[in-house]
Amino acid sequence: MPDAFIIDAVRSPVGRRNGGLSAVHPADLGAHVLRSLVERTGIDPAAVDDVVFGCVGQIGPQTGNIARTAWLTAGLPESVPGTTVDRQCGSSQQAVHFAAQAIMSGTADLVVAGGVEVMSAVPIMSPALLAAEHGMAFPFDSVGWRERYGDEEVSQFRGAELIAEKWDVSRADMEAFALDSHQRATAAWQDGHFAAEIAPGFGVQADEVPRPGTTVEKMATLAPLRDGGRLTAAVSSQISDGAAALLLASADAVARHRLALLARVHTMVTVGSDPILMLTGPIPATAAVLDRSGLSLTDIDLFEINEAFASVVLAWQKETGASLDRTNVSGGAIALGHPLGASGARLMTSLVHALHRTGGRYGLQSMCEGGGMANATILERVRTRPEPMSTRAVG
Repeated sequence: MPDAFIIDAVRSPVGRRNGGLSAVHPADLGAHVLRSLVERTGIDPAAVDDVVFGCVGQIGPQTGNIARTAWLTAGLPESVPGTTVDRQCGSSQQAVHFAAQAIMSGTADLVVAGGVEVMSAVPIMSPALLAAEHGMAFPFDSVGWRERYGDEEVSQFRGAELIAEKWDVSRADMEAFALDSHQRATAAWQDGHFAAEIAPGFGVQADEVPRPGTTVEKMATLAPLRDGGRLTAAVSSQISDGAAALLLASADAVARHRLALLARVHTMVTVGSDPILMLTGPIPATAAVLDRSGLSLTDIDLFEINEAFASVVLAWQKETGASLDRTNVSGGAIALGHPLGASGARLMTSLVHALHRTGGRYGLQSMCEGGGMANATILERVRTRPEPMSTRAVG
């Protein structure tokens, strides 16, 4: 089977809610990373076969197929199509999967994958909540759903609380984890670790969301998100704005366009999980992707597990036994923000650059997703240019 390679990966800074990116139209923010990707790789944009973008809040400025509108907003060729994916928080990780699968199937040679979300302009759950104001049914009001799951609340906040209870993750555990995320993100910026992946723009030079001065004492003063609950805003991902994009290519395209490489997409899986717990998917996804890859946990040099809530990552660690020292080494969504449809591509951008910075070989990324799902991807850092398929010996 042909390989799919990551040529480059770039992201915007992540803006805090109502911060420096909040007034930027999502198509302009998406266009910014697309132009940056084309400039960094030197690729002829007319040679791109497709653009696949993730976006969750597909309403208002983010509707109308933002993959297409962002590409055109960037001034790039009208001949290149685009499509927009909604796999909830894993949307742009799924965009990478679709791009890699197109290349591995032989039906495409160059595909751009990424995502964008401006949550300041399009708040979470906007499509459902605004539709309800116009008398439309809620997603979980169908007869079949209620017959299967009853009247149970379907909410990421409830799911995160249930996970904390089931895996006995205390508030103190989560606050210590959150503090570590902020400290890692702050250190990563101070040490220049994000320099290779950031495309500053719109007057924003760096991520706005890390809180270098936070302490567990400050976190302890916050009220829980739910009465009697363990979770607070401090141990939850931050509402934010951002975009990211990656260029994927076949071996033939690498040779034809004389492209440098960052990584090979080694293995991909997607799994379903309990939609009420909702956020446990990274646990079975990690097991599935390791099984499919033939690798073991000890083979993985770096993990990126989305910090939707601290309880999600800590439960994942308890189940898998993975080392937190190798997980989210430059901080996660608690410190760096979670611009929904852009987060999968943001995590993968940070992961592939971290592999090169540290000299690691394998990186594993997984994200929990609304509806009870998860993507998992293993990347392999590439050191040499691959041999084109057309020149390989057959038989």
